[in-house]
Parts: sequence; C-alpha cells; structure tokens
Amino acid sequence: MPAAPPGGAQSPIGQLYADHHGWLLAWLQRKLGNRHDAADLAHDAFLRILAGRDLQTIQQPRAYLTTVARGLMINWCQRQALERAYLQALAALPEPQAPSPEQRLLILQTLHQVDAMLDTLPPAAKRAFLLSQIEGLTYDDIALRLKVSLATVKRHMKLAFVQCLALMD
Repeated sequence: MPAAPPGGAQSPIGQLYADHHGWLLAWLQRKLGNRHDAADLAHDAFLRILAGRDLQTIQQPRAYLTTVARGLMINWCQRQALERAYLQALAALPEPQAPSPEQRLLILQTLHQVDAMLDTLPPAAKRAFLLSQIEGLTYDDIALRLKVSLATVKRHMKLAFVQCLALMD
C-alpha cells in the first residue's frame, strides 16, 4: 500500500481500501476457493465503487462491499459457466472442425459481450430473443409461448437486435 499523503490524510477510497481490502479478499477467497480470482474480483469491486458512488455516503462499508462483490461474483460465475459450456461444445467437435486458440479467444470474448448485452435487456425481451436464437422458435411461436401479441414479440426482437448491432461498433 502506498504511503499516505503528507499530513497523514488519505483519500476516501484509499481509506476504504486500507480498512477493508484484506477482509473483502478473505471473504471472496472463502466463497471462490481461489486466491487469484478473489484478488481480481476484490480489485474490480474497488474499481466499481470508485467509478460509481460518492464514498462519503457509504454508511456500512462491509455491507456495501459485500453487495458489490456479490454482484461481480454472480457475473463471474455466469461467465465461467458460459466458458465451460463453450469448451464442452468444442470438445465434442471432430479435430479438423475445432477452432484455433485465437479463434477460441475471439469467440469467448464475443460470448461474454453477448451475455452482457442480454443482461441489459428487459426480461421479456431477453426471453423472446433467446427463444428465437437458441430454440429457433418463430415469432408466432414466441408470442404463443409468452402469451403476448406478435407486435410485442417484434418490439422485443427489435430491441435485442439493436443491442446486438451496438456490439459491432
């Protein structure tokens, strides 16, 4: 940890880090069973706090850190599950069809981007998109399954496709 600025005063984030980083790291390590991933998530938690909140308003730092870290951990677990599913699908391919390591990395990065994009959609739009793209249902079938109008399905799909196009920028 760097030395405190002259006069002993430390920035609010520096003080929060000094007071609670070790505790958060230990908490994450117990949850994940892995010090390396725990250190990454602890770092991400402090970055998220630094980017998004007036630190003076945090009344219960450990409760707030736990909430932020839990959200990051859920996202991390989802990414891990996505990667495992992708690697299992790759393992089932005959050798000549398997992508190169570079292609695998690009595909994993794209999957993470699509997964993050899907998390920004309202639940009904996400469901409609997944029914269309994963299960191959037609818009009419989606409308029946979700018990909504065809126009609503089209609206949901338009929103999802606009988000997909934004990934291409």
